[in-house]
Amino acid sequence: MKRTVRRLAALAAATGLLASGCGLETSFALPFDVAPGSIQRVPELDGLGVAVGSKDFTENQVLGYIAEVALAAAGAEVRDMTNIQGSNSSRQALLTGDIDLSWDYTGTGWISYLGNTEPIPDEKAQFEAVRDADLAANGLRWLDYSAVNNTYAFAVTKDFARANNLTTTSDMAALVRDSPDKAVFCLETEFISRNDGFPGVAAAYGFDAKTAQVKTFGTGTIYTATADGLCNFGEVFTTDGRILALDLVVLEDDKKFFPQYNASVVLRSDFDTAHPQVREIMAPIVAKLDNDTIRGLNAEVDVDGRDPAVVARDWMVREGFVSLPPA
Repeated sequence: MKRTVRRLAALAAATGLLASGCGLETSFALPFDVAPGSIQRVPELDGLGVAVGSKDFTENQVLGYIAEVALAAAGAEVRDMTNIQGSNSSRQALLTGDIDLSWDYTGTGWISYLGNTEPIPDEKAQFEAVRDADLAANGLRWLDYSAVNNTYAFAVTKDFARANNLTTTSDMAALVRDSPDKAVFCLETEFISRNDGFPGVAAAYGFDAKTAQVKTFGTGTIYTATADGLCNFGEVFTTDGRILALDLVVLEDDKKFFPQYNASVVLRSDFDTAHPQVREIMAPIVAKLDNDTIRGLNAEVDVDGRDPAVVARDWMVREGFVSLPPA
């Protein structure tokens, strides 16, 4: 599944972050110090080397740094392995032990990694299916999932939503059936033809995709095109920071057509068994995260241009999980 803007690729290349048969290599550490907050020093983790990985898009980097900040406050020696290029490379790094912990998405695990073709529409059921299957097949443990769900949706401007009384995708379908002239969509090329994209969602919600006026854009351009009124409905990812920055309204997928992509911490079962304190540290953080929160953090990076590590640290400080060391 394509995601938000990819950053730090040049930095990774310059410092030798390599996905190869020899594994991943980096000497990165967190670029700042943090002190305990509600997360206190944990004797069992003091000085423990923990390699934290992430994929190469903004949201996953922010989540990776959140884990790094938490573990550093607990006393672990964090090895920063964020910005691994591609889901498969990140996954392989976890399987081979190049990293000890990363965040992944339940829909990605179920479909891309475990090879299933039919997503499970219920978030909890999808998580439980991935959790059980991945542990049995690969020895990977998915910790309890967060409310962060980075899936597909349609977005509209606030004015258009208000004028047409739109809150759900069912509302959208009813509108375009009754007023075909309003069926103007901004979509990316791949989404137009995929069964889990536009044809599928049209069939599920009962409107005619063939009669819609479709404008094709790159993923990033769709947000501005929708905000600028070039289309009435734009295909978006639900946690993208540009939704917030451009004041768009996300329509609820009330029939749960799109796969669920809840973010979860994933680690090897042997690491989890040896260091159960890690899951205890991460649990209250996971409970605090939701789409509104991560959307705001993503916007700080992609819209405001802030460094994802600093964005993660500052959120952890605001929430009281960690503190800044004395000057």
